[in-house]
Amino acid sequence: MKWNDPMNKIKILVIDDSAVIRHLLTDILNQDDGIEVVGTAQDPIFAMNKIRSLRPDVITLDVEMPRMDGLTFLQELMSTNPVPVVMVSALTRRGCETTLKALELGAVDYVSKPVIDVSNGIINLAGEIVRKVRIAAKARVRISQKSGAGSQGIIKKSSFSAHDSQLAVTTDKIIAIGASTGGTQAIASIITCLPESTPGMVIVQHMPPLFTRSFSERLNSISRIDVKEAQTGDRVLRGTALIAPGDKHMTVRRDGAMYYVDISDGALVNFVRPSVDVLFSSVAKCAGKNAAGVILTGMGEDGARGLREMKQAGAFTIAQDELSSVVFGMPKKAIEIGAATQISSLDGIPQKILQHI
Repeated sequence: MKWNDPMNKIKILVIDDSAVIRHLLTDILNQDDGIEVVGTAQDPIFAMNKIRSLRPDVITLDVEMPRMDGLTFLQELMSTNPVPVVMVSALTRRGCETTLKALELGAVDYVSKPVIDVSNGIINLAGEIVRKVRIAAKARVRISQKSGAGSQGIIKKSSFSAHDSQLAVTTDKIIAIGASTGGTQAIASIITCLPESTPGMVIVQHMPPLFTRSFSERLNSISRIDVKEAQTGDRVLRGTALIAPGDKHMTVRRDGAMYYVDISDGALVNFVRPSVDVLFSSVAKCAGKNAAGVILTGMGEDGARGLREMKQAGAFTIAQDELSSVVFGMPKKAIEIGAATQISSLDGIPQKILQHI
């Protein structure tokens, strides 16, 4: 699609129960020469007919609306007529949890709508909104056959804090994973397939602070391994996964036979914080051939060079393939620079990890 061609603009449908927000989003998106808002709807019921008649390339969708909530609508949409969706939700704890469920159901990305002074807040987010809509227009979306990552009936063993027996366990193996756009669903897909005996995992997913905490808790509730938002000094233990907090870098260090994580501020790397490159580089230095690195779906290049450092240090490295990636940016760059030992579909990654670690 040539977005600078006026005959080939990205067609957007804006769904929000607030007339003010619909107007603001329409103005913001129409200011981009390559985007055209072809319609708006105040709730999903009105939106159904408009989707069929207007055939939008991307939908922006509010979560809480009358007559049908955004999640119910999204689930129906993705199971019958999938269209790339960018969620627009309040930056609150409840909003984070709902948005994560939406990402599991197939939404491509989200914009955090401010709770206070919404109008000015949306205007200040104009650049982010346009960028995420453009990314969504390139995303691969497929018909969903499930209602979310939690539908598999995972039986948890016990809570993270209750693993007293694991305090005496150590391992010289470690798994590092990095992802961005589309990554929440991909990470959930991998983690829910892994057994309790899986070596310790460290994960960077690009998202804000409130979201990483909710994401960690969500993963912990649906997987056999224990997942938590990382804090400085946390040990990387078998059967556990540590998620880098939003807006903080995470690195791994080794002390004897034990791995620990450190959480820090610092400059943005590849325009992001946390950075996958920062994590992967630290794992390359402290774990070498005893590590596995996985780079998943995402826009940009973060993680590619760090994955190459891991491979050069002897680690087994995997890049998600194009067909199963929502956005084939980060894995593509890793493949181009020779950072991947193997290229794999998302479904094949858990088995490859366990075979080689």
